[in-house]
Amino acid sequence: MPPGAGTGGNRRRTSRGSATGSTRELRRPNQLSGEPPGSPGLAKPLPLYYSLPMRTLVFIAAFLFALAGCSKKAGKTEERVQVNEERVYISDEDGGKVIVISTSSDSVIAGIPVGKRPRGLRVSPDGTRLFVALSGLPKAGPGVNESQLPPADPSADGIGIVDLSSLKLLRVIPGGKDPELFDITSDGKRLWVSNEDSSEASLVDIEAGQVVRRVPVGKEPEGVGIHPGGKVVYVTNEGDNSVSVLDIESGAPVAQIATGGRPRSVLFTGDGLRAFIACETTHALTIIDARTHTRSGELELPGELVRPMGLAISPDGRTLYATGGRGKTVHVIALEDAGPRVKTTIAEVGVRPWGIGVTRKGDKLYTANGPAGDVSVIDAATGAISHHIAVGGSPWGIAIR
Repeated sequence: MPPGAGTGGNRRRTSRGSATGSTRELRRPNQLSGEPPGSPGLAKPLPLYYSLPMRTLVFIAAFLFALAGCSKKAGKTEERVQVNEERVYISDEDGGKVIVISTSSDSVIAGIPVGKRPRGLRVSPDGTRLFVALSGLPKAGPGVNESQLPPADPSADGIGIVDLSSLKLLRVIPGGKDPELFDITSDGKRLWVSNEDSSEASLVDIEAGQVVRRVPVGKEPEGVGIHPGGKVVYVTNEGDNSVSVLDIESGAPVAQIATGGRPRSVLFTGDGLRAFIACETTHALTIIDARTHTRSGELELPGELVRPMGLAISPDGRTLYATGGRGKTVHVIALEDAGPRVKTTIAEVGVRPWGIGVTRKGDKLYTANGPAGDVSVIDAATGAISHHIAVGGSPWGIAIR
């Protein structure tokens, strides 16, 4: 029983009339004040007296309040925290998630639900966020009767933003109709997105979460690449075998470049002098002079059933890698001053390798093999395939950071 809670004349009256000494006492007039009898006896503030249990509760409450404040501050910091460990991010088109692989162990460490049909993906320039294109349009391969497909879900279209410190989806912002591939401006503030179903390219303000410009391009746009100089963006058009060159600010057309059949992706050299376009049905890469935005040549990729899809470049800028799709190949291309040449072809990489990425050291390659539901790990120096990582679903694109 707390002090002062006994029976008899020692009981203290509380402000609520309870019989406990753990709250403030009511003071009788003139008591302990030194005032003469009959004076008004205005009460002066008296200290609060707390029992031991009450002091314990007050301490716990203060501790929890401080802890909550720290958690809120930590939460704000985590939104833009860089991840030191190098990881591979793979979009799983059928599974609706992004698969995360550690490059040190070559094992799956996470699967992040993001939405319908994730395909193109890129890491922000500061390394804190992952962007992934999502589409509510039903998946349909070549020759599929589209009238028999389920209805489209436009509400599922967008660009998902993933926090790489927590590996959680933060939000989904508009990205135009049926976004497939995109690139990020060097300041990390905007995206240029290909909208295949509407034959447009969209400029997206990331922080505002809105499409600020829509620009007509060719038929079935897919690959998107921003020139290293930051003034133009290239968009490949599968349906009419061309590349649309747009002013990066206004979206105004700068040039239209003819390419090989069904251009899938685009990649610039680091110096911005050349661009390579993977052309699926002509089994070759179209080479573009990126200073004049004109076609300068072709590079045929050897092998049966080769269908060029994804492109990646080594960190030193001296080697280009191209996946061969149905040919199950990766082509290693030396970027020499005299002109690019196929140095070697890595065979039996996997079933229809599409997306490809290279580690920051340049020592390993990863390919996304959709029909097989796995990811191949390749030694870049020897071309040996070290192993296949089972991930399930339909691996599509790759980003490494």
